[in-house]
Amino acid sequence: MNENEKRVLMVIFGGSGDLAHRKLYPALFELYLKGQLAEHFAVIGTARRPWTHDYFRETVAANLNVGTTVQQQAFVQHFYYQSHDVQDADHYIILKKLIDSLDQEYDLGGNRIFYMAMRPALFGTIAAHLKSEHLLSSAGYNRLIIEKPFGHDYQSALALNEAVISTFARDQVYRIDHYLGKEMIQNIPYLRFDNPVLAAVWNRDYIDNIQITLAERLGVEERGGYYETAGALRDMVQNHIMQIIAMLAMPKPNDFNDAAITAARREVFTHLHQYSAAEVPQKFIRGQYGPSTDGQALGYRQEDKIAPKSNVETFVAGEIRLDLPQWQGVPFYVRTGKRLPLKKTRIDIVFKAAAKNLFGAEKLAEPVLTIEVEPEMRLSWHLNTKEIGQSTAAIPRELVFTLPEREAAQVPDAYERLILDAINGRRSNFVSWQDMAGAWQFVDGIRQVWEQCQCPKFPNYASGTMGPLAAEELLQKTGRTWIFKD
Repeated sequence: MNENEKRVLMVIFGGSGDLAHRKLYPALFELYLKGQLAEHFAVIGTARRPWTHDYFRETVAANLNVGTTVQQQAFVQHFYYQSHDVQDADHYIILKKLIDSLDQEYDLGGNRIFYMAMRPALFGTIAAHLKSEHLLSSAGYNRLIIEKPFGHDYQSALALNEAVISTFARDQVYRIDHYLGKEMIQNIPYLRFDNPVLAAVWNRDYIDNIQITLAERLGVEERGGYYETAGALRDMVQNHIMQIIAMLAMPKPNDFNDAAITAARREVFTHLHQYSAAEVPQKFIRGQYGPSTDGQALGYRQEDKIAPKSNVETFVAGEIRLDLPQWQGVPFYVRTGKRLPLKKTRIDIVFKAAAKNLFGAEKLAEPVLTIEVEPEMRLSWHLNTKEIGQSTAAIPRELVFTLPEREAAQVPDAYERLILDAINGRRSNFVSWQDMAGAWQFVDGIRQVWEQCQCPKFPNYASGTMGPLAAEELLQKTGRTWIFKD
């Protein structure tokens, strides 16, 4: 066994599903190609479908787009399938026999990860059976990875959390948010804390506002049934956007370890400014996409599994404030939506313009640091510089850093990074319960006001546009504007 190889058995509940095949199995294969997984690992996929081991392996191999055929076939030989009803105790007894057999065959030392890749309503049931039918190891570690959505409001999330921690200790639970595994999100603390120039100005004295855009070009596609129960506020703001804000705003950790980083992030979630019912309409707006102007794209209400008069939002824009001394008065403007012109995740840190221009009366541009997360990975500075020639005018110019193609090709997928973190027991890139609770309580306050008042007339933006006009007005009323415009 090489020093990098990990010994682990992973049981994936929902092993026949889209998430497992599209994200989890390719991520595990990358770890295999890099030697993190080699001989001493096994994966059990469980679901209701009556598949065989061989058929399951064929479905796994069909989603592997790298490596050689020999490598792919060697990899999938570590995969096993168990037809399983998660509510039937007898099925756990059968599953336990397979787990114990594979643990011995692959010499795994009792290291077990249980991955919940199915609907959250069953998380508590699965966790209870894992305990009552004795599937947890007494020799190695036991860890639970949970996918979103973790509840649909604070109360349901709390009930779900209590059900899970009745079986697993709090430090055994890994709530995954794949945005925390993205390379440019991982870069934020390094930019902030390892560059004295940025560290000195990363506060209310120098930053005017921060803008976060998560734009999606596609509509709800096959997720209509889920989306009708969620909407953009729950689907994107409560988790991904809040986690990005935590990375941008957390105080400097005392050390680079799980406890210190988790404590620093918690400071953000316990200091989210809660809006009153009267403030919500002034601070948050919502939208729903209609058909495109050329008729090529359907409106939300015409999508599969969507109610004809649905008032579910597919777009949200809002202003978030933090009651932390270093961020008092700094708005975090966020927006996310479906059927926008392009897929783009980016962060714009807008610094205050110089109070006085020494070189003329014209207004100076605000310096902007942009972190592009996807699809490109790049950093750019918009700075004021002298106009070429005899002129004394100041003009903004862009300084750009983009990962070289060779380095960009080495960037691990978010799931690859986070699965390896879970295997290694590193928790700082996962969501703590305190983070989740704070985010839900903030979002619930907005949702409750929305449920008590009439929607704006939906649809209120055409597919292929940057959202409703109200999103522009949200910033215009403070004299600001969105930095990113398609």
